Amino acid sequence: QVQLVESGGGLVQPGGSLTLSCAASGSGFSVSSLSWFRQAPGKQRQLVASITLIGITNYADSVKGRFTISRDNAKNTVSLRMNSLKPEDTAVYYCRLALGSREYWGQGAQVTVSS
Repeated sequence: QVQLVESGGGLVQPGGSLTLSCAASGSGFSVSSLSWFRQAPGKQRQLVASITLIGITNYADSVKGRFTISRDNAKNTVSLRMNSLKPEDTAVYYCRLALGSREYWGQGAQVTVSS
């Protein structure tokens, strides 16, 4: 069984930066695909960024050039560095781990971008 715990959310002003981290317990982390999703109030959950087991990354157009996803297989963590934050980035951010046909989700971390 895999458990994911996010941290690092909070309130930040427009133009600011924030880093989210997701720590995984259990086995299989190094061979899993990892992603960050977000869900704003009244909207569907959407993919923000993903990273494969060999480090290939993919980003939503809305965050390209501003967000960076990274993984540390030695520490079983995946991070999302968010720069130049905008009010429209406000959402609950979730990390997701996919291992074969199984997927696991964290509990979510609130990110609020407001002056």
